[in-house]
Amino acid sequence: MKRICFFDTKPYDRLYFDEFAEKYGFEMVYCESKLNEKSVVLARGCDAAVAFVNDSVNAAVLRALEEMGISIVAMRCAGYNNVDFKEAYGKVHIVRVPAYSPYAVAEFTMGMFLTLNRKFHRAYNRVREYNFSLSGLLGTDLYGKTIGVVGTGKIGQVFIDICLGFGMRVLAYDPYPKERKGVCYVGFEELCKNSDMISLHCPLTKESYHIVNKEAIQNMRDGVVIVNTSRGALIDTSALIESLKDGKVGAAGLDVYEEEGDFFYEDYSGEVMPDDELARLISMPNVLLTSHQAFLTEEALKNIAETTTDNLYRYFAGEALPNEVCYRCSKDNTCKKEHKERCF
Repeated sequence: MKRICFFDTKPYDRLYFDEFAEKYGFEMVYCESKLNEKSVVLARGCDAAVAFVNDSVNAAVLRALEEMGISIVAMRCAGYNNVDFKEAYGKVHIVRVPAYSPYAVAEFTMGMFLTLNRKFHRAYNRVREYNFSLSGLLGTDLYGKTIGVVGTGKIGQVFIDICLGFGMRVLAYDPYPKERKGVCYVGFEELCKNSDMISLHCPLTKESYHIVNKEAIQNMRDGVVIVNTSRGALIDTSALIESLKDGKVGAAGLDVYEEEGDFFYEDYSGEVMPDDELARLISMPNVLLTSHQAFLTEEALKNIAETTTDNLYRYFAGEALPNEVCYRCSKDNTCKKEHKERCF
């Protein structure tokens, strides 16, 4: 029986992973700690490690895993910007879950736009205090508005479907465009200039790091609404805060934050928030901030557990790893393996 060390465990993880672990005959060793240089010792005696978005799979962690005889890390998520692929190559195989539920994230994204536009969150709090005034709750029709979609992979495509259903005009930016009816692909600068709303659905790479920065925001329409359900570091937080203060950005929906690893998925309600920028964002009435929640549906959790355990089963069975990512193909986020083989 293979022992799997599962880092950053939450109760909802076990609900589905126990089911599929039993199917494949895995013994799951659940750890509440995030994977990092200190906690990696918890994997000693195990055959594989399972990590999540805010775990640190850096060079030191990978060397420690290799020393323990662990040569497979299964990321139970689509993103992998927290992995040092250069260090992993030739030593530790990295597999991921490329698509757990694009509908979960896309639907959540539209929910953020609707909430910011129609101010559901403010109305909810107001009526709980028996305040039934409508002052300050004015919104706009989404019909006919222009939305800019940055990144048109599986999640971006589903989100576009939703936007088209609302009768919105869709501009899109992606280095690898997927031409389709009702969508106009443009450069990023043109998208910024002509969008009433902007939604981020691209992976975090060297090229996309702080793609929404001070210069990009200055090119946007006054009062633009920005929603990010992808990766926090796509946005320069300092530039966003300044633009929210001066009104250039009308509202922002953030399910991710570039320094979220220290806070998200944990309860700090009894403590003073040490991150000034995060505290500032939370205090703003035109900011809707959630803790990386967009993926959290029953369907997504089931798919994550099923794909992750299947990735591990294939590895131990000596089979090809269709969901493997390696140093050679991490630069453009597309695996270039021409044959159905492992990366090394």
